[in-house]
Amino acid sequence: MSSRDVELAGAPDAVIPYAPSRISAAPADAGDRVELTGQTILGLLNKAAQVADENTKHALDIAHKLSRQLRVAEDRIVALEADLKHYRDRVERAEKWLNHISVEIEQRFFASADRIRA
Repeated sequence: MSSRDVELAGAPDAVIPYAPSRISAAPADAGDRVELTGQTILGLLNKAAQVADENTKHALDIAHKLSRQLRVAEDRIVALEADLKHYRDRVERAEKWLNHISVEIEQRFFASADRIRA
C-alpha cells in the first residue's frame, strides 16, 4: 500500500470533493441553454401576441370610426338627394308657371294687338 492509501483508509469520515465529469456537465449546460432559449422564445411569442392584439384593437377602433363616418356620410347623401328631388320639383313647377304665364301674355297682349291691326 502506498502512503496515500493509508491516509484515506485512516480517515473514513474525510470528505472527498466532488467534481462533475465533463460528460455529466455538458448535458446540464445544454439543458440550461435549452431552457433559456425556450423561455426567450415564449417571451418573444407573448410579446408578438400582445403587439398583434394591440394592432387588432387599433384596426378595429379605426374600422369602427370609419364605419360611423360612412353612416353619417350615407345619411347626408340621403338628405342631399331628398333636397335635390325637392328643388327639381320646384324647378319643374316654376317652369310650368313660366310657360303658363308666357302663353297668357301671348294670348292677351299679342292676340289683342293682332285684332287691333286687323
